[in-house]
Amino acid sequence: MDTNITWDSLDGPGLQKKLEQYCTAEGISDIHFAPEKEGVRLEVRLHGILEKIATLSHKSYEDYVRQIKFLSKLKLNVTNIPQDGHYTFAQGERTVNVRVASIPSRFGEKFTLRLLDPDRGIVPLEQLGFDEEIYKKLSEIVQLPNGIFLITGPTGSGKTTTLYALLNTIVGKDRNIITLEDPVEYELPGIVQSQIDADHDYNFASGLRSILRHDPDVILVGEIRDYETAQTAIDAALTGHLVLTTLHTNSAVEAIPRLLSMGVSPYTFAPALRAILAQRLVRTLKPECKDGKCDTSNNASYSGRTSLPELLVATPTIRELIIQNETAETILAKAKEEGYRTMGEWGKILVERQITSESEVLRVTM
Repeated sequence: MDTNITWDSLDGPGLQKKLEQYCTAEGISDIHFAPEKEGVRLEVRLHGILEKIATLSHKSYEDYVRQIKFLSKLKLNVTNIPQDGHYTFAQGERTVNVRVASIPSRFGEKFTLRLLDPDRGIVPLEQLGFDEEIYKKLSEIVQLPNGIFLITGPTGSGKTTTLYALLNTIVGKDRNIITLEDPVEYELPGIVQSQIDADHDYNFASGLRSILRHDPDVILVGEIRDYETAQTAIDAALTGHLVLTTLHTNSAVEAIPRLLSMGVSPYTFAPALRAILAQRLVRTLKPECKDGKCDTSNNASYSGRTSLPELLVATPTIRELIIQNETAETILAKAKEEGYRTMGEWGKILVERQITSESEVLRVTM
């Protein structure tokens, strides 16, 4: 990480231009401005790790805040409530979409910028780092004519990347594919992409109901957040549609009680479910850092990231346990009897293959 740039000497537009050049080159996913008493921390998230790159004076930061509010169409005179906006910038031949969010804090407004690059293209499924066993099962799931497939994990765990890699394997195969997203992160020719608009009551639930009137074969729902969206997605899966969607849980098994706690009926969810994939992204070791030749506690030992997954397939036994409203622990125990591997177990395999380090697996699974 280059820490020699004199960030604090730049005015608002200058700082914005430098960030665009710097972050595009580095492949950074998020930019954070955190006001403190003596200054403002400028941090970036690189390969999942938050790193400080500079401290700005409050005067310099105030100049930048005016710039970023202008770009993202936020209210300049509002500082005491959260605001959300977005803007786009071009860097060479690339176009990057930026989601901007602010919240009031003790020493000023905190800003977080999420970088989305719609021009980076879809990563092929075979290049996401899945073991052959999981890759084969995912390839089979996306060919199914109906059912619901869930991907779980925190923000930044690669859920959308995996979903689009799956869609890319079936585009052009006589299937009407429609997505409902917030926002549209990738552009994929051959499918219809729709972005929700909460200001006009076009949310996941209402949008999904509308999509069902357009004769879809495959539906991608960006995220399940409430009972209405969950039940509508399940009903769609039971009536001849393949539904791909995401949920925020720590493991694949935990997605089951999470949906049931929303009020979803186990009698409809169980027959609709095809599989649940939980995943994280782990940094991959540089070739020269394998065999314990580097200190794996710092970012310099890694280059790029790969998937760390766990896949729960809805077998007849698992479906019966869902109907019986069994606990996640009971479902996990039975799944293991049927060959299910947890994320931690897959992590051990990645460590044995010298793809990543033990400390990196622990970092994302603890």
